[in-house]
Amino acid sequence: MADRKIPAPGVNPETEPFWTAAREGRFLVKGCASCGKNHWYPRAICPFCFSDRTEWRPASGRGVIYSLSVMKRAPEPYVMAYVTLEEGPTMMTNIVDCDFDALKIGQKVKLVFKPTEGDGPPFPMFTPA
Repeated sequence: MADRKIPAPGVNPETEPFWTAAREGRFLVKGCASCGKNHWYPRAICPFCFSDRTEWRPASGRGVIYSLSVMKRAPEPYVMAYVTLEEGPTMMTNIVDCDFDALKIGQKVKLVFKPTEGDGPPFPMFTPA
C-alpha cells in the first residue's frame, strides 16, 4: 500500500520551534512552568491553570493507543487514533507502518516522523513499539 500524501502543516511563530525540532528528528510537547503539567496541542496559554509560562519540553515519543478507528473505505486506508503520551497528554494522530487489523486499545506505540508534501516539515505519527 502506498503512503498517503500528507499536506505540509502551516508553520507560524508560535509553532515554529516544534517544526524545527521535528526537522531535527526531535519531538517536543508544551509544558507549564507554573503547574508543571504538559499539554497537547502546543499553545501559549496553559489549559489547566491559564498561565502564560509555557515552555517547550523534550518528549520520549512513546505512548499507548487510547482510541482508534480504521478508515478502510478511503482511497488510501489509514488509522486515526488518540495516543496518550508517556508525558501525559493525549494527541490525535495516525498509526502507520503496520497491520491495521492487529491494532488494539492499550497497545504501546512509538513516534515516527513522516514526510510532508513540498518542503514541509515531517509530521509526527506512531507505529507499534
